[in-house]
Amino acid sequence: MIAGYGVAIPVGAIAVLVMGLAARTSFRVGAAAALGVATADGLYAAAAALGGAALASLITPIAGPLRVVAAAVLFGLAVRTAWYALRPAVGPTPAATPRRGLDSPSRAFAGVLALTLLNPATVVYFAALVLGRRDSTDPDLPAASAFVLGAFLASASWQLLVAGGGSLVGRVLAGPRGRLVTALLSSALIAALAVATLLPA
Repeated sequence: MIAGYGVAIPVGAIAVLVMGLAARTSFRVGAAAALGVATADGLYAAAAALGGAALASLITPIAGPLRVVAAAVLFGLAVRTAWYALRPAVGPTPAATPRRGLDSPSRAFAGVLALTLLNPATVVYFAALVLGRRDSTDPDLPAASAFVLGAFLASASWQLLVAGGGSLVGRVLAGPRGRLVTALLSSALIAALAVATLLPA
């Protein structure tokens, strides 16, 4: 669980995205996004626990291109968030407008899961932890299962806390102006973090 908190707690683009989704839509959407992050962390923890050094060595050469793809997706999300916040309200009321993008629980889960899987640093982090504590090259299945479950639970609990915080912010800023401010702030933060993703570690 400590390993899971270690990768989940630093606030990056994904945490901002989860919080922004919860603030602009509902806790259900934010929670689905949070579980998408936790699922990706659990998958990477499982890959690291079972694959170890071999997986880390495969991912390291493509870390640069994956960072570029992640930055492009984040920048696209930032632009889209700002666009929908700034466009004039025409046609049906927001309640009657069909949901698009990451504004439904299933789409939020799938979209954030895919985006989180673009972060190769997560599997390298978990692999380093696993290899640092392993006495043999063969994975110990009970220990590996406990490691994966702990990483998933830690990530899920933290990301759900982030979504809850976003939901509270959304309730406080529920009016049109509040939604505009939170959407533009979220968009600016995601764009800045997209640029930061391209910088060397």
